Amino acid sequence: MGLRIGDIAPNFEIETTQGKINFHDWSQGSWVFFFSHPADYTPVCTTEMGRTAQLAGEFAQRNVKPLGLSTDTVEEHLGWIKDVNETQNTTLEFPIVADKDKKIAELYDMIHPGESETAAVRSVFIIDPNHKIRLTMTYPMGVGRNFTEILRVIDALQTGDQFGVACPADWQVGGDVIIPPSVSMEDAEKKFPQGFKTVKPYLRFTSVNK
Repeated sequence: MGLRIGDIAPNFEIETTQGKINFHDWSQGSWVFFFSHPADYTPVCTTEMGRTAQLAGEFAQRNVKPLGLSTDTVEEHLGWIKDVNETQNTTLEFPIVADKDKKIAELYDMIHPGESETAAVRSVFIIDPNHKIRLTMTYPMGVGRNFTEILRVIDALQTGDQFGVACPADWQVGGDVIIPPSVSMEDAEKKFPQGFKTVKPYLRFTSVNK
């Protein structure tokens, strides 16, 4: 059985490009964007590592720590980082887990035998400051991740947590949000004094400022 939304992300200790980490200690108090790769020195992975590095300011603004994983050694990772920096015109500063024995890939169900018996697929875990898994996404090996969507989902999760709301389809920061049906009309009037629009009793829109 794989990990599910709402589960506590399993803790682990492992070597990374920035030294040994205890995952829960390292991530305490921050959100985490934990993402896996099939291997070092592969083209799609190189663009993804570069894009994550380029977005360092966006992740920091959201209190998110990126953590990469590839099933190679620290030495191989460090050599690959040089290529990432050169080819993607960036400076990669986040740690990459050295999961040579695939222990973490197996712990997080990143090995999908139908895709590959030995390499991790492109898994994404968004994990909150309480170590709870809030989102999972799995991409096939040949398709790079959509980082606009990754940032959008983080914004939506943080907005939902802050205001007790849900976010509609294609929501972007600044767009209207949904008042959950579990909130009564009376409570909604108190909680959202800015007002709201009732389309159906179960579909009420309001605006918030993240």
